[in-house]
Amino acid sequence: MIASLFNWRTGLALIAIVIVSSSVFYSQYLAKKIIKEERLRVEQWVEAAKLLVTDSTGVSTKLASLIIPENKTIPIIVTNEKGEIVTSANLDSVKVAADTGYVRAQLKQFRAQNIPVEWVNPLDSAERDYYYYGHTQLLNEVQYFPLIQLLIVALFIIITIITISTRNKSTQNQVWAGMAKETAHQLGTPISSLEGWVEMLKENRSNDSITVELKKDVDRLKLVSDRFGKIGSKPQLELNNIVEEIEKMMEYVRKRATGKVQFSFHHDDKQIISAAISPPLFDWVIENLLKNALDAMDGKGAISIEIKENPKDIYIDVADTGKGISAANISKVFKPGFTTKKRGWGLGLSLSKRIVEQFHNGKLFVKQSEPGKGTTFRIILVKPGIS
Repeated sequence: MIASLFNWRTGLALIAIVIVSSSVFYSQYLAKKIIKEERLRVEQWVEAAKLLVTDSTGVSTKLASLIIPENKTIPIIVTNEKGEIVTSANLDSVKVAADTGYVRAQLKQFRAQNIPVEWVNPLDSAERDYYYYGHTQLLNEVQYFPLIQLLIVALFIIITIITISTRNKSTQNQVWAGMAKETAHQLGTPISSLEGWVEMLKENRSNDSITVELKKDVDRLKLVSDRFGKIGSKPQLELNNIVEEIEKMMEYVRKRATGKVQFSFHHDDKQIISAAISPPLFDWVIENLLKNALDAMDGKGAISIEIKENPKDIYIDVADTGKGISAANISKVFKPGFTTKKRGWGLGLSLSKRIVEQFHNGKLFVKQSEPGKGTTFRIILVKPGIS
């Protein structure tokens, strides 16, 4: 039970938190240690300067001359008691020469970073110098290391999530394809048997009325089998007149609707609008959208389909005056298994989106919807010859 509460995302997040937290604490420890060592070196540098002033034997002067050159990394700016800059060390010589305000800007930064080391002239207590120093490159790298590591860990987590998500999607697609192929295979045997029975019935003229209706049902089953067979593998797209295809599917659904549902089809009087489609799958999408509209209207209302062309795309809007979709559910309508109906598997819209977007390189989405007023779905197909 406890293990089930922590999915892999939680595990990755916990690992990232542990890594980054450990790095932050250790980096802070190193930074404090470096800060202490750098201040000690600055103090030693100041003491060496004192020796140069007070020594008369030459021994201390020699010692001081050995200490002072050792500071090659800590940037230092020395000011007198009046705040005037006396000298500096380990600053960018190019910037010092090119920009007169560079040293003053660095001084302001050093004051914010560290407390200066004060030097009082042993020979004249009124004379005081202040040694302001900044962070070395090493200290900056140590302090910024946790941020860099955080970015690396975050990038690693993002890549891992994308990889796992892609793998899961690929697995889901394989399940879809496998299920579709198996469905087509299972339908094949009874369809072949039914076709045989239809041919036998045709031999007896007294069965003509039965034969005609039975053949319609067999043809319908063959169409369903063909659709599932094409879902299982990428279909070949061919130029077809979508006006004719939509009219055919609208007429099919109209015959199965009540007389209280009004159907309309608007295509600017263009009898031919060509698009690269797989007719069985494209018809399935239109059928799903029309049936979905019927279910949303409880037997009465209006359904309209409108085709619009522009230089690059073809828009197909399927609108109804049904119950509409709540704002909370719009993002869910294309998810497999989602349905607001008492019956059904909630696969129609999901399959339709897959057919349009993966097989036809188009788009299917909810253009607009308002509870109590209806819904409009939009299909976008790329016109032939447009890449």
